[in-house]
Amino acid sequence: MTITRRAAALVLSTLPFALLRAARADDYPSRPIRVIIPFGAGGPTDVFTRALAEELRKALGQPLVSENRPGAGTVIGTEVASKAAPDGYTLLMVSATQTVNETLIPDKAYKLMTDFVPVAQLFHSELVMVVPPSLGVKSLKDFIALAKAKPGTLNYGSSGIGSNYHMAGELLKNLTGIDIVHVPYRGSTGARTDILAGNVQMMFDSVPTMAPFIEAGKVIALGTSGTKRSVALPDVPTLVEAGVPGYEATIWIGMMAPKGTPQPIVDRLNAEIDKIISRPDIRDSWVKQDAYPDPMTPAQFGDHIQAEVAKWAKLIKANNIKAR
Repeated sequence: MTITRRAAALVLSTLPFALLRAARADDYPSRPIRVIIPFGAGGPTDVFTRALAEELRKALGQPLVSENRPGAGTVIGTEVASKAAPDGYTLLMVSATQTVNETLIPDKAYKLMTDFVPVAQLFHSELVMVVPPSLGVKSLKDFIALAKAKPGTLNYGSSGIGSNYHMAGELLKNLTGIDIVHVPYRGSTGARTDILAGNVQMMFDSVPTMAPFIEAGKVIALGTSGTKRSVALPDVPTLVEAGVPGYEATIWIGMMAPKGTPQPIVDRLNAEIDKIISRPDIRDSWVKQDAYPDPMTPAQFGDHIQAEVAKWAKLIKANNIKAR
């Protein structure tokens, strides 16, 4: 009889908490939502997050307040989000950079798939591989031949160790067997300035950023990094088409929430985001900016994140890449 009373007491003690969680999900959101962007203002993640936030404000009836928390290659902002209450009022923007950091920075205070739950993916976008005209190559095959003829002498710039641009270059090295030297910069601006000046021999950069320079003949595009040709650069082959089978390295952006966020809230956010990015006006506008909407369920997005973590872990270990 005592056991029965204790069991009943336990059920009663947990019931209010369960009801409270359900109530929170039912009336969500009832106040502004904070969205942590672990990048600086003005970059792709910041720009597209703010555009999405305005559409979500209309759908949810509450403002989404974007908060830029850059630093340590997304680690600072991501750690802040990992410590937030799991109530749906703090969300985190994630990208391929965070999946790289899972291996590159193993001693950080969080793990993506342990301390967060996937909400939705927004889009993916290609990179473009460019060289200065002064290098004297016109195709990817020419570049590979030059690199093999002069191992360890050509270099490529990136926005920093572990960045999308860095990983794209390392993947090219692995799949082609070339020996080129990585030159990390503090952000993409310095690398971009030097590729335009001919001070570095190659760079991967975002398509929208580089397209005007390609059209002006200031750099030569050797290939794009996706599985299909870029809408913005239809005459530039993919790296697979140009002669590197299996090459794929895309930028992507999505949203996660602290672990323990009620599933009904996650599902609501996912449904609203998928509706927004599937709208013809949004899709057409984003595609023109080389951002291809990717509606996914939370589970599908989780699988994508885990696949990215595994992909970059293999590359980092094979190339013995260190954070410092």
